[in-house]
Amino acid sequence: MPDGPKMLDDAKSVWELIERRAELTPDRTMLFAGDRSVSFAEYRDLVERAAAGWHALGVGAGVHVSWQLPTWVESAVLVGALCRLGAIQNPMLPIYRHREISFITQQLGTQFLITPSTWNNFDFQALAAQVANEQGGRPTNVVADQWNPDGDPATLPPPPATFASRADDPVRWIFYTSGTTSDPKGAQHTDRSVMQGAIGYAKKTQVRDDDIAIVAFPFTHVGGAIIGVFTPLLTGSTAVLMEAFTPQLATELIGRHRVTLGNGAPAIHQMLMAEATDHPEAYAHVRAFPGGGSPKPPLQHDEIREIVPSAVGGITSGYGLTEAPILSQTDMDAADDSKVKGEGTPTESVTIKLIDRDGNEVAQGEEGEIVATGNQVMRGYTDPSLDAGAFTADGFFRTGDLGRFLPDGTIVITGRIKDIIIRKGENVSAKEVEDCLYTHPDIADVAVFGIPDVERGEMVVAAIQLRPDVAEPTVTAVFEHCRGAGLMAQKAPERLMFVATMPRNPSGKVPKHELRKQLLGH
Repeated sequence: MPDGPKMLDDAKSVWELIERRAELTPDRTMLFAGDRSVSFAEYRDLVERAAAGWHALGVGAGVHVSWQLPTWVESAVLVGALCRLGAIQNPMLPIYRHREISFITQQLGTQFLITPSTWNNFDFQALAAQVANEQGGRPTNVVADQWNPDGDPATLPPPPATFASRADDPVRWIFYTSGTTSDPKGAQHTDRSVMQGAIGYAKKTQVRDDDIAIVAFPFTHVGGAIIGVFTPLLTGSTAVLMEAFTPQLATELIGRHRVTLGNGAPAIHQMLMAEATDHPEAYAHVRAFPGGGSPKPPLQHDEIREIVPSAVGGITSGYGLTEAPILSQTDMDAADDSKVKGEGTPTESVTIKLIDRDGNEVAQGEEGEIVATGNQVMRGYTDPSLDAGAFTADGFFRTGDLGRFLPDGTIVITGRIKDIIIRKGENVSAKEVEDCLYTHPDIADVAVFGIPDVERGEMVVAAIQLRPDVAEPTVTAVFEHCRGAGLMAQKAPERLMFVATMPRNPSGKVPKHELRKQLLGH
């Protein structure tokens, strides 16, 4: 960072971070939201008053609070207020409905469920009432439409204790997985494990106190909290909040606030490239497009640098999971080849290994399962029976992702262990096929999966979203494209299915079980 306040990466709690940042840079803007701006000192004061209000309602240390709110200033204030009280907070994605909310609140024994009344044409208040009725009157639903209760900070109990050793930090956060598998899994985090993800991101991205970042992820996603709350508090930078992402609104905000960091998932960056082509003046101050949520398509880095000349950093993508946010992040100064092919190098405190099925490390350049340790790795799942399979014998978290290292240490994500298609006894990586198909000039988005087949064991299927005003390619034409791009003939898709819009969850991942059901009915 240039001259100015240092990164507060030694804070032991979120509340300590809030207090110290407000003392260092009280008048700098932390948040923009619509026509509203909030300074760091104003944020601290709002947090204290909200904490006093929530405390009067019964929220305190160790109380489980689940909240499902859009990306509002009041949501950011709620984050700080619950940290000030030492509550255990559980942010839940806005797309979660009865199955997920019921499962999560039952598993946690949630005492307070904070929701909007209605938002985005959905009645959250009615859902909360249904869940409470099914669970004998618990949890208590508090409707918070851009609101927090107000109280006198003088009535607050002392701040939560902090500890020299991270091992003594209490669990304060529970983030659930995005639900691409059957039941959500709750990842237990401490203040410092969540902050560590932001520290790794901010240092690799070289976030400055004059940076202004767009927040495209929802706050209830760990990436949204990292970009929208923790990074500003750590660095003194500013976040621009979006209640709900649309590419048109993003362009308007990026231009109005002279955004320098265009954060988002690869699918979001693809939309922003189209916007930047039509409105180049709005993107004139963007210096980089940090990414995450899912591996980026090939060529995206080069394309975005060509479309947005000011973005000399291009796509600086990272890799992480709900259980371990931002394990790797691309250095702003990394070589273009690294930015094109990979998802960065391990962040501070992180060690990544690649292992085979027997748990042995693979040779340099070979593919293996990604396992990792680091200060941002969760304490464990809320269901402890899941922990045994989640960690190796030497304590590394098993990500379930496959990858390989480039010679410079950059990690390349090659797929998911569960996303391998076995065709006639040969492993086919869905990611490898998708990367190949992304280079087809008529394909805007693609997802590859296997379906059972008597002759082959599994058949390779490609679900394709076409670019506007192009004809559907034939299987033969796609096969020829794949062969021309160097893909083995055995890996080319044997069936094509076309979708108007590719479904994606808030992390930017395609929920393939939903896609299969949409296309095949099972």
